[in-house]
Amino acid sequence: MGFKPNDKLNSTLCSVTCLTEEQPSSLKTDQSHPNNYLSEEEESRGDEEEELCEEEEEEESFADMMKHGLSEADVGILKFISEHRGFSGILKERYSDFVVHEINKEGRTVRLDDLCVPADVECSSTDSQTLTEEQKQQLEELQLFKNKEASVAIEVQQDSKEKRTLLHRAVKTLYPGLETKTEDRDGKKFIVAYHAAGKTALAAPRKHSWPKNRGSFCHFVLYKENKDTMDAINLLSKFLRVRPNMFSYMGTKDKRAVTVQEIAVLKISAERLSHLNKCLMNLKLGNFSYKKHPLKLGELQGNHFTVVLRNISGSQEQVEQAMTSLRETGFINYYGMQRFGTTAVPTHRVGRAILQNNWKEVVDLILKPRPGAEKGYLVKCREEWARSQDPEAALKKLPVKRCVEGQLLRGLAKYGKNNIITAFGLIPRNNRLMYIHSYQSYIWNSMVSKRMEAFGLRAVEGDLVLRGSSAHVLSADEADKHSLHDVVMPLPGFDVIYPTHSVGGGYRDMLSADDLDIENMRHKVRDYSLAGAYRRILIRPRDVSWELIQYDDPRVPLVHTDVEKLENAPCVCAEGKYRALKMEFSLPSSTYATMAVREVLKMDTSIKNQTRLNSSWLN
Repeated sequence: MGFKPNDKLNSTLCSVTCLTEEQPSSLKTDQSHPNNYLSEEEESRGDEEEELCEEEEEEESFADMMKHGLSEADVGILKFISEHRGFSGILKERYSDFVVHEINKEGRTVRLDDLCVPADVECSSTDSQTLTEEQKQQLEELQLFKNKEASVAIEVQQDSKEKRTLLHRAVKTLYPGLETKTEDRDGKKFIVAYHAAGKTALAAPRKHSWPKNRGSFCHFVLYKENKDTMDAINLLSKFLRVRPNMFSYMGTKDKRAVTVQEIAVLKISAERLSHLNKCLMNLKLGNFSYKKHPLKLGELQGNHFTVVLRNISGSQEQVEQAMTSLRETGFINYYGMQRFGTTAVPTHRVGRAILQNNWKEVVDLILKPRPGAEKGYLVKCREEWARSQDPEAALKKLPVKRCVEGQLLRGLAKYGKNNIITAFGLIPRNNRLMYIHSYQSYIWNSMVSKRMEAFGLRAVEGDLVLRGSSAHVLSADEADKHSLHDVVMPLPGFDVIYPTHSVGGGYRDMLSADDLDIENMRHKVRDYSLAGAYRRILIRPRDVSWELIQYDDPRVPLVHTDVEKLENAPCVCAEGKYRALKMEFSLPSSTYATMAVREVLKMDTSIKNQTRLNSSWLN
């Protein structure tokens, strides 16, 4: 097929668990957590470190490593609700088989369909005439990164402040990737232009004038391929020489996909942003506008997904039954596999140890050696920790210090092994909370499976429904007037109530087995106190459509991306011996597209199982 089996398997590394969706929340949740960023110095150092070790991979095949991974049953995902016979299909064989468009708070699907810069910031002809053709060519080459450590010096003829200001403005308007300063050389004045991302650039970029009648925030659509949101923002901030927290967004998108979302940045012009389209790979910026407000996490209504399942085995009748059931009944709103990590030590076990106040086990779980898919330097770091228990020695094995293991080791080296709570605090807050939220998700999945086993697809006495932001227990008469689509289940915490039927007791039993008290979900460290939340049992997707596509070559894309549409790419006219199912649907935020796909296929969507499927197909 023109590619090596190992390439194929490695391409599936994130095939299921990295499906691009919102960082999950719930119906009742705190969206105010700040974004966590490293300092610019740490960020820069981290980029260099990652370049050194990017190519380092384990020699063992990915399929062999993933046999130690989690299956759906390990995290409580057990039940299906549809009646069709399941079939197999390959999910995310290519990252372009998974396309996500954000749905903003007005309910509009965010698309990249305009690369033009708003008219009010286009450069004037006066700016253009200020520079000679030779100077323009030199500046263009400098801007396009042909030599980012070079500079271009422009002598100021007939020196005056007005002339220097005109030259500064001309360079920065026509070449937004550059910064300028005035230098004296042999008694003459020069305007010297440097690339903003070069090491010889100014320590901080000169402030660009900002029109008073323009909104302070430039909103734009970010199109990205095979890159997560934070990596994309860190890259943009590096090129623009601003801190990452100048950017705001409504939700994070994972790496292995083509995703389209809205971003806002403080006082960076559309012209400067548009320039980056010439410099960056796998990113595209467009649909620029100026507004008075930034974006906030959680403001979006959801996401629209276009998913291609390749090499499906189901008949047309099976596909029709599966997709009709998805459209009319929906799927169980389980937390997907990406909530629980990809290694043999699931994140919910770390969360349980935090809630038990067992800090020695927290450190052990995060740092101990484990079988499975990991980079070689992490394996060496874990082995050193197991051998010496010396955080500084283990840290030396890590070229990338930004990972959770590196941050924890830095904390242990700084505060000592007898002060683990403080050391653990060096991990960014959102990452720390991820562990306990993962434990809540594990309990929720397990209890929902138990509830579906006990009562099936109908609302029953003792179930919970939301009235406003509060939960209400259904009586027998009320249950007859509700469907299961109305019913919610709690994530455990101190500010929720539980079903009054047998499943409510199941929560108590499960927490008790983990040495946790359901009546006391407050922690002595405030961050780790769980208020709880409510989450719907079933989700019915909107805008569901599907089609079967024939193809021969797995490298041929079966979906046109926004960029391909802008470039008027030829239509996808695929035919061949393999069949793919292309499906589209919209989901509210905090729900997992993987779980919708799982209901269609009626098969385990874990990396462990998908890798096995890919291996057998290749063979």
